[in-house]
Amino acid sequence: MDIEDQFSLEHLLFKERRCRTCGATKDLIEDFYLTRKSKKGFPSAYAYECKECTVKRVIESRKKRDPFADWCYPDW
Repeated sequence: MDIEDQFSLEHLLFKERRCRTCGATKDLIEDFYLTRKSKKGFPSAYAYECKECTVKRVIESRKKRDPFADWCYPDW
């Protein structure tokens, strides 16, 4: 009796994860970023925030710069 016949890899991995930010349950591999390359395939290697929430967080937290704030007429 072989153990590989009884269990498949899909049974050992979590297929879905709940996003900490939005609370939606999404597919682990497609909707979450991989944070550690060395443990690819393990659920702990994926982020706890979905890709959509990560993009929103990064865009909102960017420093909003005025391109002309530091510019002044050259004093020749």
